[in-house]
Amino acid sequence: MRLRRAQINIEVVLVYFVVKVTAGQERVAANMLQNKLAKANVPIYSIMIVEGMRGYLIVEAEDEVAVRTFITKERNIRGVLPKPLNDDEVNKLVETENLSQMVENGDTIEFVTGPFKGYKAKVIRVDEVKDDITVELMDVPVPIPITTKGSTAKVVQKASKNTA
Repeated sequence: MRLRRAQINIEVVLVYFVVKVTAGQERVAANMLQNKLAKANVPIYSIMIVEGMRGYLIVEAEDEVAVRTFITKERNIRGVLPKPLNDDEVNKLVETENLSQMVENGDTIEFVTGPFKGYKAKVIRVDEVKDDITVELMDVPVPIPITTKGSTAKVVQKASKNTA
């Protein structure tokens, strides 16, 4: 007589939930939850801090009940948003656009944030490793080279490729 073992394939569907935390305490809350996760056996797979989403964390888990029970009675945690995020929304949040790869020497950029907001400048040097760009401000009496993060500027005009 032979016994057959039935193989059961269970596919776990992971869902992303947005957890509200005290603004500015995202890293503290994430570290606290990570330490708690290491000690507990719960169906939570990742905790993400998304730059630009002040006051929120994204938690990847099997279901909302697991997230709600996991975060109860924790400091700096305010609750869970009722609607989970889909994969496309999470990918948009997590993707980082590396502007320094799009910027080349000679391009004209415009600052979108910071003290030089609205100023136009010409790109002198691009450091792709650090995501820094060195520019010279235009429309100023004395052009001063300024090094800034690539995320503070947008390309207004690409450098002409014509070399005669």
